[in-house]
Amino acid sequence: MSTDKSGGTPSGAAGLTLEAVRERIDAIDRDLQRLLNERADCALAVGRIKHAEPGDQPPVFYRPEREAQILARIKAENQGPLSDEDLARLFREIISCCLNLEQPLTIAYLGPPGTYTEAAAVKQFGHFAGTRALASIDEVFREVESEGAHYGVVPVENSTEGMVNHTLDCFMESPVLVCAEVELPIHHALLVSQKTTADDPITEIVSHAQSLAQCRHWLDTHYPGIPRTPVNSNAEAAQLVAGKPGLAAIAGEVAAERYGLRILATRIEDHPDNKTRFLVIGRQRVGPSGRDKTSILVSTRNEPGALYKVLEPFHSHGISLTRIETRPAKSGSWSYVFFIDFDGHQSEPRIQEVLDEVGQVAMEVRSLGSYPQAVV
Repeated sequence: MSTDKSGGTPSGAAGLTLEAVRERIDAIDRDLQRLLNERADCALAVGRIKHAEPGDQPPVFYRPEREAQILARIKAENQGPLSDEDLARLFREIISCCLNLEQPLTIAYLGPPGTYTEAAAVKQFGHFAGTRALASIDEVFREVESEGAHYGVVPVENSTEGMVNHTLDCFMESPVLVCAEVELPIHHALLVSQKTTADDPITEIVSHAQSLAQCRHWLDTHYPGIPRTPVNSNAEAAQLVAGKPGLAAIAGEVAAERYGLRILATRIEDHPDNKTRFLVIGRQRVGPSGRDKTSILVSTRNEPGALYKVLEPFHSHGISLTRIETRPAKSGSWSYVFFIDFDGHQSEPRIQEVLDEVGQVAMEVRSLGSYPQAVV
């Protein structure tokens, strides 16, 4: 019972009456229910096997590389009419539900509730994982370090505004590792209180500084001269707007739903392809998925050619760099730390050769982890 992704009537339902199609749907639902429970039984069996395995370390239940392989296969084998992305999101929730049977997870994220970081956490772990909003990126790192949360989700890069330096600085002082990455399209909306009427003028617009910057041209066109006030997060902006006529917030539509706000305009960002990249941080090293990325920290002295010496091994081995950022070392001795992302998994022989060569010319090389590239 399939068709191509352009849509159309499934061949199994062609020529049937409405009642017959509904009976077919009921039969399919019963099959789905049976198969979903069979999958859940398999998940429980996996949990029992992992608990029975000998060793001093507790079993690891969240396997981002395995999930990435499943979702990539689902998308590759999809025949429609559901889109690849819709089908992958459905299976994300199935995986989330089954993982919750093996081990209920707690995911810390940069709050408050209603932020894009919360949306990224749900996109990666599904709605069955427990989430905990924290006030700062530092707190997310500390919560994961102390095992108060299994994993954390923090923003690291926006396609138009650049890197989130606070996240990079936390990696310099924390032993946590990168377990996965999440890419989230960022679509901003202009939100007001339900009490705001058409006759109430907008007197102030509040949002996170990055969101205000990402909507600068739209605001200049539609609300010229209206004061713009940066706050700690888009969710905080949405909270401030609730119950205050005349005040408007820039945030995601999820914030409007959570805080009961009215949407005046959607997709007001100046660049429609705007994305933010988030990192899942944890305490485990992740195996290869077949399509991976590695992040490292490299410390060098402030001397001529230092960066060239670090980058040359990547060029000679044909390794593609996806990101490089520089931060001053915390020592204050005018040395620098490079954050480098590149394609490949650190278990690959050629990647090991590159890291060995970089280690010969740098003061220190620390792996932040290899992890699957974003799939959904």
